[in-house]
Amino acid sequence: MKYAIVSSGGKQYIAREGEPIEVDRLPLDIGEPVEFKEVLLAVDGSAIKVGTPLIKGASVKGKVLDQVKAKKIIVFKYIPKERYRRKKGHRQQYTRVSVDKITLAPAEKKVTSKKETDKAEKPPAKKTTKKAASMAKKTTGTVSKKETATTKGKKATKAKPKSTKTDSKLSSSGKKSTAKE
Repeated sequence: MKYAIVSSGGKQYIAREGEPIEVDRLPLDIGEPVEFKEVLLAVDGSAIKVGTPLIKGASVKGKVLDQVKAKKIIVFKYIPKERYRRKKGHRQQYTRVSVDKITLAPAEKKVTSKKETDKAEKPPAKKTTKKAASMAKKTTGTVSKKETATTKGKKATKAKPKSTKTDSKLSSSGKKSTAKE
């Protein structure tokens, strides 16, 4: 059995070949072709394809059978002890579509050997000699005496934070008053 889950109008529908589905109203006339390209999942016998979020290249084709309205619902607004009553009716409009064909994306070509994929993805690594490795350790691990002296001097000459004004405060009248008073 072949079926697919399609998205139309922000809602998801199960579409089976040869069966009709009712989707939210589409601005099409009766007999016009419809194609849903937002396919989320497709099942063909034992083969299942799940999209992330959509299946690329998959589509569901069909024809518009009819424009229909759902059963009327009553919207009744009521506020007790206020004499507020409002009665309104609503009929949702739908488009009935017959699903003719579900097409899946063509299968992607797979690389057969692992060696070919590894070579294509990773460039060859550079060979390091023992001398180059020991030189790298020496240059990164040692710091000259001049560098340490300059960094110590910078730490000693940091700017001192400004003193806070605790001895004088502003009063509500805008005059300065001392903390001793």
